[in-house]
Amino acid sequence: MSAPLSAWPWEILGNFKYMLYGPFLARILYTRYQDDTIRNSNWCLHIIILCLLRGFMYQAWTSYTSMLFLTRNRVIIKKGVDFKQIDKEWHWDNFILLQAIVAALGLSMFSDPETLGVWNKKGIIVVLMLHVAVSEPLYYYIHKCFHENKYLFTHYHAVHHSSPVPQVYTAGHATFLEHLFLTIVIGIPIIGSFVLGYGSLSLIYGYVLIFDTLRCLGHSNVEIIPHQIFDKIPLLRYVVYTPTYHSLHHVETGTNYCLFMPLFDALGNTLNSKSRDMHKKISLDSGKNSRVPDFVFLAHVVDMSSAMHAPFVTRSVSSMPYYTRIHLKPFLPISFLAMLIMWAKSKTFLNSFYYLRDRLHQTWIVPRFGFQYFLPFAADGINKQIEEAILRADRLGVKVISLAALNKNESLNGGGTLFVNKHPNLKVRVVHGNTLTAAAILHEIPEDVTEVFLTGATSKLGRAIALYLCRKNVRVLMLTLSTERFRKIQKEASADTQKYLVHVTKYQAAQNCKVYCKS
Repeated sequence: MSAPLSAWPWEILGNFKYMLYGPFLARILYTRYQDDTIRNSNWCLHIIILCLLRGFMYQAWTSYTSMLFLTRNRVIIKKGVDFKQIDKEWHWDNFILLQAIVAALGLSMFSDPETLGVWNKKGIIVVLMLHVAVSEPLYYYIHKCFHENKYLFTHYHAVHHSSPVPQVYTAGHATFLEHLFLTIVIGIPIIGSFVLGYGSLSLIYGYVLIFDTLRCLGHSNVEIIPHQIFDKIPLLRYVVYTPTYHSLHHVETGTNYCLFMPLFDALGNTLNSKSRDMHKKISLDSGKNSRVPDFVFLAHVVDMSSAMHAPFVTRSVSSMPYYTRIHLKPFLPISFLAMLIMWAKSKTFLNSFYYLRDRLHQTWIVPRFGFQYFLPFAADGINKQIEEAILRADRLGVKVISLAALNKNESLNGGGTLFVNKHPNLKVRVVHGNTLTAAAILHEIPEDVTEVFLTGATSKLGRAIALYLCRKNVRVLMLTLSTERFRKIQKEASADTQKYLVHVTKYQAAQNCKVYCKS
């Protein structure tokens, strides 16, 4: 059995948990159209708006950190995020629902928001004082207890640390009990300011969104704060943490417990001594080229709908098999606008990466959509993008670049031969799926084989396999439906190897099969 308060009360609902926002919406609508005298009903509207803003905040941070063409040199833990982590963090936004419910119960005790001021300077001061004097030390103490107490860590906090690569959504991936404590931490400054009579709408929105921003920053796994700031203002390193600082906590879990202010780690003697040097190193390295990939897969965008399944658009959707999703339809105009911008300005960019046997594999995207490959006037521009990508890979020292989908179109560039012939001194191997498949098949053929019966597709794979075997003095019996197609392939073979290429009809193949079966 799970530990008390470790599971979320609505866990069984799955994605239907969003129905719990229904009472908020129902009260808003009822007040608007039926009875506008219900006390404090406007709080529900502000709570819903704030929940939407918080969700958008986390999505925006996730999109930014997933844009590897912007952040690749600033990534702290240089590992990919696997599907297991994405599945575990699927319900990262449980805490937003929890805090919405708590807020509805807590704020209903205070005046209607329409009677509050939009801005109160004293309220901002009170919130800052309560945050530094109460929320920061309280969180530090609770967080430290969850680490140092074996039962608490094993049954509660280990869930948060089960994600091998910190991500923005990792900030919300924790147990119900932990987020109850976090709700208290975030609620104390807000409730305190209202109790003292200095509450305002901007205070609630501002404090909650800044709180979320700093949480996203710490779990982003992308270092965006330059080290020069701390060199010029040394005391600032005790006032606000950095992504590197919190990433160290996920690597060496006995240090860096603070909420946002490393001052409390310094006072509690839990500040990791590597924090400063590691932050400076990552900040300096951001101006250098990262590790050169061993293999590059050069793809392109398929269509408007599939473009919205990129990792930097929606991580959860991109982790599932593609199909047209109705809830993404309203965003098609944005996808269309992005297509126009990419057509006009964009260059080939990095989309994703993974490691296989300690070799770095990257996917680069040619900024063109599928339909553009069939526009005659767009062919030269597409080939230019592909050529620049190949030359860039060659300069970097990439070993293999594979042309994917329409990038290897025969009518476009002859399956890549256009670039190989144009640049005969290329060090990078230009391949595509068909040549790789042919190489894999040839690798399986024993060295002592003298005759091969070849059937199936002969347009690309069969042609490549047949021509290679002929050069190795292996007799190839080709079963093709078109004699003309066979003669075309035979002409491509050199004069001294054409004798090894023999055309076989379906009748001859059937007769040979009968003879073979009798023997």
